[in-house]
Amino acid sequence: MHPTYQTSAVNRTGADGVSSVPGGLSVAVASPLGPDPDAAATNPEQLLALAWATCLNGTAQVIVAAARRTAVRVEVALQQVVPGPGYEFHIDAYLSVEGASPSESRKILDAAHARCPVSKLLRDAATARVHTEDYALD
Repeated sequence: MHPTYQTSAVNRTGADGVSSVPGGLSVAVASPLGPDPDAAATNPEQLLALAWATCLNGTAQVIVAAARRTAVRVEVALQQVVPGPGYEFHIDAYLSVEGASPSESRKILDAAHARCPVSKLLRDAATARVHTEDYALD
């Protein structure tokens, strides 16, 4: 089977420097753990949050056939693994649907989470969770 879309990314500098899509996007990156992180740069936590928020909300829009406004907020926390070594992401996605009851929002979230490619990557992760919340325009 052939992919519908395919891309790649390259990082040759580590946590501080530049990550890029060959022939396209180039993003300054900085570790949030560094002694003086570059506030203008992004980091893996932010990129993961953007990827899941974009994918899950795009999928929710397919589920509601663009008949309602939806929003997805994603929080990513970097936590030290105890016992170690290293760190792990704890990630929570919050879906809201304008004018939907809590049970309607949950049905839309469940359908979007089952279909979203990023959700499929995270589905079995013990540190990834999905929630609904009330819709707000902020």
